[in-house]
Amino acid sequence: MGRLSEKVAVITGGAGGIGKVTAKRFLEEGAKVVLVDLFEEPLLKAKAELDPYGEVSIFQADVSNEADVENYVNKTVEKYGKIDVFFNNAGIEGKVAPITEQKVEDLDKVLAVNVRGVFLGLKHVLRVMQEQGYGSVINTSSVAGLQGTLYVSPYIASKHAVVGLTKNAALEVANSNVRVNSIHPSPVNTRMMRSLEAGYETDEESLAKSIPLGRYGESSDIANLVLFLASDESSFITGVQYRVDGGMGAL
Repeated sequence: MGRLSEKVAVITGGAGGIGKVTAKRFLEEGAKVVLVDLFEEPLLKAKAELDPYGEVSIFQADVSNEADVENYVNKTVEKYGKIDVFFNNAGIEGKVAPITEQKVEDLDKVLAVNVRGVFLGLKHVLRVMQEQGYGSVINTSSVAGLQGTLYVSPYIASKHAVVGLTKNAALEVANSNVRVNSIHPSPVNTRMMRSLEAGYETDEESLAKSIPLGRYGESSDIANLVLFLASDESSFITGVQYRVDGGMGAL
């Protein structure tokens, strides 16, 4: 019996690095997994990679569009009858530039995905979990949600907002035995960091020097924490911000 045996888990940003690796961990632990992402081709590729490990469904959706969110939630419940775990993970990094040079349209784009997307996921999934009387939600924030980082103010603002949404949602649904926590990764070895390295005109070796353990996180490092928070092993944990940051929080 796996740690998520017979559970149904929905993962947004499911075709990306952290989402896909977490999906594999969930499948290995017995879950049925629903992947949600913006584009069909990466979803189909992810499903093909993950099919050998268990049952995978995919939904193409824009997490900032309420009709799309309501659709993937309703279709998941129609197919499986429940949602046990929600990894509210979709996010974008935005542009690297001083706040005085950030464009309003770029701010709006980041907030749409990273804040409205998280909010809409909570709105529609929590309704299902409250009716069930159980569930675990893990929101992806960042170390940037707990501190400042130069030249990515829209991203910083959005990830701080996830902390507030997490705490508030945790309080609102605690009496339904539903838990809501957030995770706060350091730089992780994914596409997002390639984009940020280009924006900062630097490389992994240089940025990793700011991490006490001396390296980027790997998607598997994040997936291991998400698995714990998704499982019954964390049944008395809610409203908490979990760093997985190689020691950055100790600086």
